Amino acid sequence: MISGKTWLDSLRGVIQPYTSASRGPGASKDTVWSPDSPNTVILGDNLPLLRKLPDAQFQLIYIDPPFNTGRVQGRQTMRITRSKNGTRVGFKGQSYEQVKGRLLSYDDSFGDYWDFLEPRLEQAWRLLAPSGTLYVHLDYRESHYAKVALDALFGRECFLNEIIWAYDYGARAKRRWPAKHDTILVYVKDPLHYYFNSEGVDREPYMAPGLVTPEKAARGKLPTDVWWHTIVSPTGKEKTGYPTQKPIGILRRIIEASSRPGDWVLDFFAGSGTTGAAAVELGRRFLLIDSNPEAITVMKERFGRANHGVDGRVDDGAARRVDDGAASVEFVAG
Repeated sequence: MISGKTWLDSLRGVIQPYTSASRGPGASKDTVWSPDSPNTVILGDNLPLLRKLPDAQFQLIYIDPPFNTGRVQGRQTMRITRSKNGTRVGFKGQSYEQVKGRLLSYDDSFGDYWDFLEPRLEQAWRLLAPSGTLYVHLDYRESHYAKVALDALFGRECFLNEIIWAYDYGARAKRRWPAKHDTILVYVKDPLHYYFNSEGVDREPYMAPGLVTPEKAARGKLPTDVWWHTIVSPTGKEKTGYPTQKPIGILRRIIEASSRPGDWVLDFFAGSGTTGAAAVELGRRFLLIDSNPEAITVMKERFGRANHGVDGRVDDGAARRVDDGAASVEFVAG
């Protein structure tokens, strides 16, 4: 296992301390990003970085936060209800109070998963453009808690979809039904004026092609809210080696449907950088944030490959950039 010090040593000279001079004209000393920035990857704790970002600049936010899979953990019950006297204020001007049950036992890396995640979801709402969409990717352990929290934060009328990503790979449970799906919760900033265009997404074969015309069978059907898609193959070319890497096909579908060419896409649990890779393919711009130096190393290698249109040149400025004119990625220490 590589120590934190070793990782920092390996990044020295590649990711330099952030300075506002690297962020373009008009940037203040507290600015970490502006709409005039190139595609950007930031190493750092996402919450303080999110608080420095300007309001309503991202058409699409996708996050794949940690799945709260600590080996020793108890479940903390949580109930969020509307209340005139609530201690928190929802985004529709309604207050709500959060009622938490007694924590029986918890040995996860964040101590209290929802105290960790909730303020980041609040920032996601603030950062979404008026026509924007948030995708929150979770598994069966936490998706129901997230639904309750997001209903309170966004308003239930802003809930758009629960997407089930189903796959068929890995170990088989013998004492229960095997868990072979993830859940992606989809919320919009404005339920009357959000952007969604599924015409460009990849199509799926009909399960009963004989029941439709040959023309429809050849074209395929638009995906529903259940997506059958394989995981990243352990031996395939797409694999980066990052343990939580998601298939680019999943992100490609999300980005195609909920953003336009040139729009900004944000992922603040960036991991292996799949969101950025899909954004580059589709002509979108991206900001990725992750606190793990190993994730940054994986993304440097990934965005330096020829098939992403970047060449790995290092600028002499305060940040490391890979750029060949077709796409550019700037790596910054937050």
